[in-house]
Amino acid sequence: MAQNLKIAMLQVNLNWEHPENNRSLFSKEIKALSEDVDLVILPEMFTTGFSMNAEKLAEETKGPTLLWMKEIAERQDLAITGSVIITENGNFYNRLFFVYPDGSYKTYDKRHTFTLAKEDETYTAGTERLIVEYKGWKICPLVCYDLRFPVFSRNTVDYDLLIYVANWPEKRVAAWDVLLKARAIENMSFCIGLNRTGNDGAGHNYNGHSVVYDCLGQNLTELDVEEPFSKEVELDHSHLIETRENFKFLLDRDKFILE
Repeated sequence: MAQNLKIAMLQVNLNWEHPENNRSLFSKEIKALSEDVDLVILPEMFTTGFSMNAEKLAEETKGPTLLWMKEIAERQDLAITGSVIITENGNFYNRLFFVYPDGSYKTYDKRHTFTLAKEDETYTAGTERLIVEYKGWKICPLVCYDLRFPVFSRNTVDYDLLIYVANWPEKRVAAWDVLLKARAIENMSFCIGLNRTGNDGAGHNYNGHSVVYDCLGQNLTELDVEEPFSKEVELDHSHLIETRENFKFLLDRDKFILE
């Protein structure tokens, strides 16, 4: 396996409901990354912003954005993940793609649709959690509002890295900061939260605070970064294993079944 995993976090001002502009923006950001980056993380609904205008904006699964992600992954020999508005069988989904360097991919449909914004009235909720295996690492990618529900992210499979891609507004960013750290500690996992910045067409402001925590809740990045940035962070798998061997907290977890 890869002992170290180099992550690139792209926290940007998204162009409201303009997929082509956003793909162009990310193409430039990704092109400027180091050659040894393993995984690029993009925000939730990274081509549009957090829009309920699904009828206008939704793509087929194998639409232009997935094709763009595959091209990026293959050309730069890295994996890339983020969520997109997708239509399938008459339903709309807030669907996360995890695209491998060879162009293959896996998907996760956001389980917890954000009822406060009536996301549940537009998008169909997913039912299955995704665990991705990449370069020997087990990764659990989730989306925004999922962060508030710790049972769904509970580490019963010994994953190594938990990722949340988000459009998390400034007025509730205190919860974002606290919950990301909590998810890292309780799951004894690296935890990454990737948020956006700027304003959207629905009148919400976003101030980033994208961050990486280790399995003890130590901040591996600068907290409270509110401007657009591209940040590369290297995760050390030996640190994770050593910490879990010294502190066997996961072995003491309660046993129950989620229905």
